[in-house]
Amino acid sequence: MPGYLRLVRVGNVAVSFVGTVVGGLAARGVGIGLSDQTFVLLALAAASTACVTAGGNVLNDLGDRDSDRVNHPDRPLVTGQITVPTARALAIGLLVLSAVLVVPVVWFAPLMGVILLTALAALLAYELRFKSAGLVGNLLVAFLTAEVFLYGGAAVGQLAPVVPFALMAFGATLSRELIKDMEDASGDVERATVPRTYGMGTAGSAARVSVALAIVLSPVPVLTYVAPATAAGIMYIGLVLAADALFVVSVLWLPKALHREQTLSKGAMTLALFAFLAVAFR
Repeated sequence: MPGYLRLVRVGNVAVSFVGTVVGGLAARGVGIGLSDQTFVLLALAAASTACVTAGGNVLNDLGDRDSDRVNHPDRPLVTGQITVPTARALAIGLLVLSAVLVVPVVWFAPLMGVILLTALAALLAYELRFKSAGLVGNLLVAFLTAEVFLYGGAAVGQLAPVVPFALMAFGATLSRELIKDMEDASGDVERATVPRTYGMGTAGSAARVSVALAIVLSPVPVLTYVAPATAAGIMYIGLVLAADALFVVSVLWLPKALHREQTLSKGAMTLALFAFLAVAFR
């Protein structure tokens, strides 16, 4: 894969773009039948989210060059495929572009500006101060993932319906971040991560509690505003049950098979995204 696509982690960028769109569609509950103006606003919000994600990933690799020599020796900044000054310029450009793209959206949905500012503040706080602080850093990453859905909901003027999704995403992401820290523990010599500070057992327990939060919240949409007997309700229930099952498996045997468990967690989050999309057709 070309170095720049690997540097921004194009897969994560695509997921954040889609997550924002899904958040907007699920919030409005009209399937894909948005007005042209709302569709444009949502597309701009999604592009803004993608830029924040890409810029954050570049900043992350800039700060992780030393540990990546052990954990991820094939990354572009470690191999020299992309230079440090070029990566810094790219990160700044992407974050500035994220703000420029959302200017027209803020005119119609002022809350978008607040969410973007908190996201940028959380991102910079993570990269510049809390990345090495263990659980605080994990919580900031989970918060940023949760904001993706709030961003989409705010873009279409309907925030409340996606709050349960944001909280589920928070729990699921926190669990995956803890598993990733467990997998990278040998190379994170300068980071006070949960597994390095408190041990693998404690990190595994924290990951299980985080997954439990996501699972406990998963019935909320069908208990509140999605009728279970409708097509949307049936699709949501089926998909979210499959996602919940994968989440359980992803933490069941921790701290064994960490790479597999992280992959399962990622797959569960993808299934959950489809479940959230189903709610758009309520």
